[in-house]
Amino acid sequence: MQYTSAEPLTVYGKANVSLQYADEGEGSFSEVSSNASRAGVKGNVDLDNGLTLLYQIEWEVDLANLSGSDNIKAREQYVGLSGDFGTLYIGRKDSVTKTNSAARDLFNNYQGDLKYLWKGENRLSESLTYESMDINGFHFDFNYVTKGSEDGEDGASVGLRYGDSKLKNSKWNASLTIDSDINGYDTQRASVQTKVDSWLFSAMAHRQKKSDQDESDSGWLVSAQYAYTQWKFKSQFQTLEDNNSVSVGADYQLGKSTQVYVWYTMQSLDDTPDKSWLALGIEHKFQN
Repeated sequence: MQYTSAEPLTVYGKANVSLQYADEGEGSFSEVSSNASRAGVKGNVDLDNGLTLLYQIEWEVDLANLSGSDNIKAREQYVGLSGDFGTLYIGRKDSVTKTNSAARDLFNNYQGDLKYLWKGENRLSESLTYESMDINGFHFDFNYVTKGSEDGEDGASVGLRYGDSKLKNSKWNASLTIDSDINGYDTQRASVQTKVDSWLFSAMAHRQKKSDQDESDSGWLVSAQYAYTQWKFKSQFQTLEDNNSVSVGADYQLGKSTQVYVWYTMQSLDDTPDKSWLALGIEHKFQN
């Protein structure tokens, strides 16, 4: 059989930069922040026996600071195989918990990102990931993290989800995930999201503990978004025991791929001064 060397290749990414006014408890200051700006290549190749090869190589690029080796960081980078059995990835992949929570976090990649209070937002190196085929709207997902060395510890992130994250094929999107010894923590998280007319509502419950300890911390999150013409108005409240984070903001769509935004986040953390941030920024997505 003769194969062609040509294959589909997509170059993609986004530039997201904001001017921010920050008060982190010891005085206020202004800054320019690059909010997970990124670039990457991805593609897929049809194989024999109904199989498809997938790949993605993505990097985070700091557009605001000259920070040496930290200016470019690896994001998800993997090769995968898809078929009737589902999809199998090997390489560097977001955990099931992180992936299934992304659509509920309205301030993802900003200071209101749920990762600042909760454990579980992990990108897993040296990992094997499986995503099942659709079974009446349900999917089963699994990450296995290898030890990596004789002194390392393996870990797992598993989840069950229903619906699709963009709510195009179902009115509800829900998930339940469990992490075991991922970066030293065990976590459990349940989440649900639904859309009612121009409103988007989300809720999450979360529990975490260090893998070698018995004491755990719990928290919850609620968020709401309202779409009106080119505007999206959004708010989010998150807790972890006595720690709270509240965020409000608005996005204005300038075109298919470009938006400007403003947001404000305040964090009230146990035994530390309150922190707050106010940002005005622009985001542009590109793809060939």
